[in-house]
Amino acid sequence: MRRRALLATLGTVGTAGMTGCLMAISDAGEPYDIGMSANAFEPYRLEVSPGTEVVWSNDGSRAHTVTAYEGALPDGATFFATGDYETETEAREAWHDHRGGNIYAGERYSHVFEEPGRYPYFCVPHEPGGMLGEILVRN
Repeated sequence: MRRRALLATLGTVGTAGMTGCLMAISDAGEPYDIGMSANAFEPYRLEVSPGTEVVWSNDGSRAHTVTAYEGALPDGATFFATGDYETETEAREAWHDHRGGNIYAGERYSHVFEEPGRYPYFCVPHEPGGMLGEILVRN
């Protein structure tokens, strides 16, 4: 019985070290890092190395956005938002004015993370329901 417990522990430790390295496959067969359900980014947190391109995929039926919390980004980090808006305010206003920045079913968005640190982000229309996420960039 001890051998089984040891093997189970080693297997858990081995897969935990791969966090951020596993990619899901969309219905179209394309790999992605973060999926979008009705009200959540899956996974909520993704850990990557500097220079990594992170891909979000909307395989659901609801439109979503990916918008950085501008004031919480690491020093020197580039702001990111679907629709290529330059500020959080611009992204929020565009969505409220004309649904700007939406990622519709079957669409994808990507961003390269260069600076180490924590990158919190949200979905504009589903933020009140808790659709939040974060990217952790570590050396």
